Amino acid sequence: MENKTENRKVEFAFEKSNFILMGIGLAAILLGFILMSGGGSDDPAVFNEEMFSFRRVTLAPILVFGGFVFQIYAIMKKPKQ
Repeated sequence: MENKTENRKVEFAFEKSNFILMGIGLAAILLGFILMSGGGSDDPAVFNEEMFSFRRVTLAPILVFGGFVFQIYAIMKKPKQ
């Protein structure tokens, strides 16, 4: 009687390229959250306009959203046959 587990090849759902693309997406998400941080004022009586800069209000959310979309692409990408 033959052992059938010896003939099977273990295949993962993702290839190396998928993991690299997921890392790029994660880096984009983290960079977006880093760009969003800050902008507060040390004195609570003083309002800081820097909180509403282009970087925090526009660029960072677009980067985070793009990172999540890129993550979906990295997960859905089919391996080469």
